[in-house]
Formats: sequence, C-alpha cells, structure tokens
Amino acid sequence: MPSLAPRIDTVPASGIRRVYEQAALLRADGEDVAMLVIGEPDVPVATHIGDAARRAWSEDRTDYTPNGGIAPLREAVREKLRRENRIEVDLDQVWVTVGATQALFQAMTLVLSLGDEVLVPDPGYTTFTMNAHILGATPVPYQLSPAHGFEPDLEALEASVTERTRAIVVNSPSNPLGSVFGEETLRALLALAKRHDLWVISDEVYEYFTHGVRHVSVAALDEDDRVFSAFSLSKTYAMTGVRVGYLVTPKGMGATMRTTQEAMISCVAEPDQWAALAAIVGDHSPVQDAREHYRANLAIAKEVLDAVGIRYLDPRGAFYLWIDVSHVSRGDVAEWALAFLQRERVAVAPGSAFGRTGEGWIRVCLAATPADLRRGLGALPAPQPATV
Repeated sequence: MPSLAPRIDTVPASGIRRVYEQAALLRADGEDVAMLVIGEPDVPVATHIGDAARRAWSEDRTDYTPNGGIAPLREAVREKLRRENRIEVDLDQVWVTVGATQALFQAMTLVLSLGDEVLVPDPGYTTFTMNAHILGATPVPYQLSPAHGFEPDLEALEASVTERTRAIVVNSPSNPLGSVFGEETLRALLALAKRHDLWVISDEVYEYFTHGVRHVSVAALDEDDRVFSAFSLSKTYAMTGVRVGYLVTPKGMGATMRTTQEAMISCVAEPDQWAALAAIVGDHSPVQDAREHYRANLAIAKEVLDAVGIRYLDPRGAFYLWIDVSHVSRGDVAEWALAFLQRERVAVAPGSAFGRTGEGWIRVCLAATPADLRRGLGALPAPQPATV
C-alpha cells in the first residue's frame, strides 16, 4: 500500500471526541450519562427554519448553486453584517461554507504554505491546530492564562512572531473559555498584525451568546484588508447538523474564492441554504430564548461550584464553563476525564484537548438540562481544605 503524506501523522486526534465516543458507547448500553462534553445546543431548531428546508426539498430546489451561495442568502448575510457586526462588505466577500469548520480551513488554506507558522490561542478550539498540521504549517500557541485574565499577553505574543509567521487566529467569544475580547484588545491585536504584515483569521461562531458585554467583530476595526471572518449558523440556530456557515474575506478575492470553493466543495447543499436564509431573516425569538436558557444554566452551574469552592472562569460569552480540577487531575486531566466518566457517568471535555495551557482544567457545555448540570457538576470532587 502506498504511504500517506507524512504531515497527516502530525495531526493530533481530538481529545474531546475521545471522551464523547466513550460516553456514547455507555449510552448505547443503556447507561444514564450526563453529556456535558460536546458543544451541542440542546434546544430544537425553530419551526420556520425546518419548514424552509422542507419546502426546498418538496419543490425540488436541489441543484448546484453558485460557488458562493444563493443570491438571497448572500444578500441577507451582507445586510446582517452591516446591521449587527458593523462590517460593510461587497457581495463578492461573502461565501457560504459547510459550517465555520470549512470557513476556517479555507481561510488557512489561502494564507498558509508548507513550513509557515500560524499563531493560535491556547487554550483554543482544536481544529485551529489540526488545520495547520494538515496544511504542513506549524501552529504556534499563544497563552490565554489566568495570570493575564485569559487575554493575550501582547508582549509574549509579539515575541513569538518569526520570519515564518503568516497569520494569527483570534476567537472571541472563546471556545473553550467563554472569554470575550474587548475592542481595545482587538485593536492591539490588529496593530500587531499590521506591524508584522500578518493575516488575521477571526472565529466568531458564538457572536450571539454574550453576557453583559458587546461582541465586537475584528473586521469592523480593520483598515488594511487583512481579516478573514468565520461565522456559523450551527450554535446560533441549533443547526449543528445542517452544516452552514460563511466566510467573509478581504476585498478583491472573488476570483480566488470561486476557484478554491469549486475545488473544495463546489457549493453548500441548496436546501440547507434556504434553511439558513430563513434563520437569518426570520423570527429571532428562539435565539433569545436559547440565550436566556444558557444564562439560567450558567447560574445553576455557578451555584453548584460555589457551594463546594471549585474555581472557574466566569464566562462573558459562548455556552461553556471553564473549571479548575487541578486539585484532583494529578497533571493528566485527559485520563482523569475518562476515569470520571467511567466512575460517575459524567462526560466533560479535558482542558488539555484545547492546548497545553488547558492542563488541569475541564470544559463543561452549559447547553444541557438543569438536572444533568446539577448531577454532573455535583459529582466533581471538592478541593480539600488547606492544613495548617
């Protein structure tokens, strides 16, 4: 058998899926597992979105579409970007993708070559690192640590830039942290990118889920056409399995995007695009309801953890809770999470799955039932009181 490309062996497996798949096996055997590991909305898709998809199928709207997507959807995205993100774009900058996953990979494909470096957040979403390895580039982590309020240490970040650095990935609201970068931080990151002539790839999947702060889009602050922005309908509208997102490019990339989109996916499935259009232009009260549901769950989670003195990062966005279990994980939180699943039937994501800085932490998804949250978080071992 011929050998695969050597770089494929460098792609790390997902530490999240390792726990999830074990939990799924337990559930298949009839076990009651509190599933707090996957970022999956626990609310149903809104009726008007499903109706739009069904209409597309019944009317046989199942053909190829333009590479960038159907015109009404791209227009709706452009209007949404202007209205909500304060980003003014031409239609040729909007590209409908197979979720934000493809949007992020496509952006990296456009800017990274073999041997290049890309700065990625640590802790950060797993595919940032996986994508870089698949492309033969090197992901260089920049720490988001408690010592700096889970924001970038700009001096350390700048010191990590080399002659091979081509891009920096920014994720706000953050998966897994739930932190939200303010405008001042984003302007500083853009200034750094300008000094070193770097691309910026902005992951804004959780834009609609913030708590007491305003989401700021990096591209709204960009004056140099260096920002790619990845958005998704998956989390916002509970459409994770529908797989629709969009990539917003700098100006002047229409011809390049048509070529690369054709090579990568041709186009997103047409019925899914009509569902996406209904989601964007339709009733947003289900999104508001989901946001309030996640906030209520956050209050429950904090109450449980506060009662036993377990430390966590109070999130300002997304629907996750970043919890410190270093008092029991003994330096290997990945193995601890598997043992915790087997012992307590509670599935959580090990922080080390998101980077080296995540060691000793876990990510818990708040898109769950209150009962599962109380049971799952209530099973976490409390820190032992200090001895005198």
